[in-house]
Amino acid sequence: MKSVLIVFNQASTERVEYMLDTLQIRGFTFWENVQGRGHLNGDPHRGTHTWPEMNNALLTVVEDDKVESLLTSVRKLDKRNEEVGVRAFVWNVEASTL
Repeated sequence: MKSVLIVFNQASTERVEYMLDTLQIRGFTFWENVQGRGHLNGDPHRGTHTWPEMNNALLTVVEDDKVESLLTSVRKLDKRNEEVGVRAFVWNVEASTL
């Protein structure tokens, strides 16, 4: 199993949830109002007067065979609106109570 962290502009929340539904990925944990800045050329998302945008993030645990289709969908969403941005990070799940 793999854990996938997806960080995205809050404006993309419905699109990200639709993406998960389309891929039949049911379970996730969701955080609102996550602050940060992209490592390449992203503007800060701080919820301030100067940098008013905010991110959301979600964490899902999926079977190994779903990871590539999820990453492909994230890349497509990012290309659709690159200035908004969406990123995904994957790591192994060592143990689970599933």
